[in-house]
Amino acid sequence: MAEDADDLEEREDDAGAEAVIPAPRENPLLVGHEAAEAALLQFFRANRLPPGLLITGPHGIGKATLAFRFARLLLAQAPVQGAGALFAPAAPTSLQVAAEDAVFRRVVSGGHADLLTVERGIDPKRKRVRSEIVVEDTRAIAAFLRLTPAEGGWRIVIVDTADDMNRNAGNAVLKILEEPPSRALLILVSDNPGRLLPTIRSRCRRLALRSLSDATVHELLERYRPDLPARDLQQLVEIADGSIGHALELAEQGGVALYRRLTALLSALPGIDGAALHALAEKVGRWGNDDGFRVLAELLPATLARAIAGAAAPGRAGARTPLVEALHRRSLDRWVEVWEKINHLFALADAVNLDRKQVVLNAFFALEEAAR
Repeated sequence: MAEDADDLEEREDDAGAEAVIPAPRENPLLVGHEAAEAALLQFFRANRLPPGLLITGPHGIGKATLAFRFARLLLAQAPVQGAGALFAPAAPTSLQVAAEDAVFRRVVSGGHADLLTVERGIDPKRKRVRSEIVVEDTRAIAAFLRLTPAEGGWRIVIVDTADDMNRNAGNAVLKILEEPPSRALLILVSDNPGRLLPTIRSRCRRLALRSLSDATVHELLERYRPDLPARDLQQLVEIADGSIGHALELAEQGGVALYRRLTALLSALPGIDGAALHALAEKVGRWGNDDGFRVLAELLPATLARAIAGAAAPGRAGARTPLVEALHRRSLDRWVEVWEKINHLFALADAVNLDRKQVVLNAFFALEEAAR
């Protein structure tokens, strides 16, 4: 039985339950990236660590968690002073460092002397987090890495995410990679490595992580959001594109209910329900509802992209949705043009502060026109 608008509205308003998921530096669990962990362990055991490590992949799949996991291993394996001589612990068989370990606890607290984390800093004038990593945020890296390791092992810097570096910050990091100190490792976490300077990419060993499987996202959702109804959980898996981070964000921001309203409108193409469309545009376009607008700006192009892929592969299981059927009325090239137009509309909304309600209406009008 279909849910009515009041039910969906209530579900959206009640969707803000927080996921009990630790931050990357606190998270002892990483699932779905066993091959990447094995590669890092092999680098370590062969003593072939590069000065720069670039961990890439889609947002929210565990890249930063892997970076901290590897950093903890290196810090835990530092030589230990004892009986007047240096000795090394037994070679590790995994990247796992127990949460009870002193190294783990100090990394969580930010108190390990041999680990520096670089993120977007606070703008002292605006008193809020900057939109990019500036050179002031990266200036401490070179001095930090050139210090003698406090515990005799490695000095490690994690930049999360490196995509946020502006050109000056990127150039500062490049200088470090050009003349890397010994026993120092710079780990760059990147959602979109194409935004980095080519010379930075060329001087790092790249470790590309893939999206998580649907089964893994399902397993992690059950762990972090056991309160979710089974239907909501399954729909989050379908629209998360292999990202547990994205799935949890959608769960917290009413993404499931918004997706259902969105698909109900799209399934009626080319005859969109005008009243329902205006109600949706009014809700996500109202002042202060930044999360709702951002979620729709992600869901609408992504839903259309999945439908285009389904229309291009008609034999694929589960591909024949009402939206896919609508897409068959026009060429796929035409729908790709519409997808690009919608992305451009939402990008303009942020860049030049367009009326958000009108942006949503125009995006659906473009779909309606193409479907006729």
